[in-house]
Amino acid sequence: MTIRKILAAMLLCGLLAGCSTSSSLYEKGDSHYAGRDLFPEKAKVVYAKGFKISYHKHHKVVRIMSPFEKATDTLTYVLVQRGTPRPIGYNDSQVIEIPVRSMVAMSSLHIGLIGFLGCEDILTGMGNLKYVSSAKVLDRIKSGRIVEVGKDQGLNEELLVSMHPDLIMATGSPVSKVSRYESLHQAGIPVMVNSEWVETTPLGRAEWVKLLAALINKEGEVNKKFARVEEEYKQLVKLTAKVALRPSLITGMNSKDAWNVPNGDSYVSCFFRDAGASYHWANTKATGSLPLSFETVYPVALQADFWLNVSIGNVQTRKDVLARDIRYADFKSFKTNRIYSYNNRMNAQGANDYWESGAVNPHLVLADLIRILHPELLPQHELIYYKSIN
Repeated sequence: MTIRKILAAMLLCGLLAGCSTSSSLYEKGDSHYAGRDLFPEKAKVVYAKGFKISYHKHHKVVRIMSPFEKATDTLTYVLVQRGTPRPIGYNDSQVIEIPVRSMVAMSSLHIGLIGFLGCEDILTGMGNLKYVSSAKVLDRIKSGRIVEVGKDQGLNEELLVSMHPDLIMATGSPVSKVSRYESLHQAGIPVMVNSEWVETTPLGRAEWVKLLAALINKEGEVNKKFARVEEEYKQLVKLTAKVALRPSLITGMNSKDAWNVPNGDSYVSCFFRDAGASYHWANTKATGSLPLSFETVYPVALQADFWLNVSIGNVQTRKDVLARDIRYADFKSFKTNRIYSYNNRMNAQGANDYWESGAVNPHLVLADLIRILHPELLPQHELIYYKSIN
């Protein structure tokens, strides 16, 4: 039987099952479950704007606000404890049995969430195996316990159907629509969209780890660990709250006729603000990146005190910088040797731990930035993710 026939048969079975469980005798959320509350530990979402979690006696409801989908603003997932009945009234929602025992991550960014909770054993597949920093995940790849499933047009759907993971965690983006995974959804494989990168604050971005905790019933652990991250981040912000001088900075590099800078409502811009910097595009009202021309950035860069996130390609030295464009020599930051990249934890395969553990440890990233911009405030701190370009 071909894969298309298998998918069609599974979809038909799912539709028939959905019809048989619907009943006007029950209200939305009701079920035949009458036991105790299975989730005494609950995660409260404070900073993240992209998802919400509500708790019920034997299931949880996750709502993810997708900024890229036109057909729907919110994707709803019902997380049902294994061995308990499906709640009534969520026929249009994806159902995920928890705790999740096997997961496919379509981005290395999700490895940071997994590492934060120490649950690498649930990872069975990834979109690309090349860009991984985590030693535990690398060991699982070497032993064959994690396989590559491809992505976008190269997605190996037959392999995924044969694996039948409990969950595929996808990355939301303007070019990667949820509909891309429709056939897998029809095959009974839940696909959850993770759009943490469009959060407006570093703590909001890191708080997506609470979503993973809800999937594996580790709310108690995540509440304690995230509270420590939150407290340390807030203490660092207090250090820069009253700095007399806020040095100016530029970020990134020109690439393929566009210089992408963080928009004012992005989490990166928030990092700069919390680190006590002055950022030229801080007032642009949008998240994500703002594509500009070299000529637009050039006059700002000429006077900027620091140049951060110089990380396009294999830029390791000032010579590498000039090899990309001789005009970089005109920048004040180049002349004063105040150029930094976040490539300090990059391995031989090109994987950068800044995008993994850095995503869920914003207090460490902020400490790096403060050490760079205001070294007198953290004189003993040694850079973790950042390094100087000499």
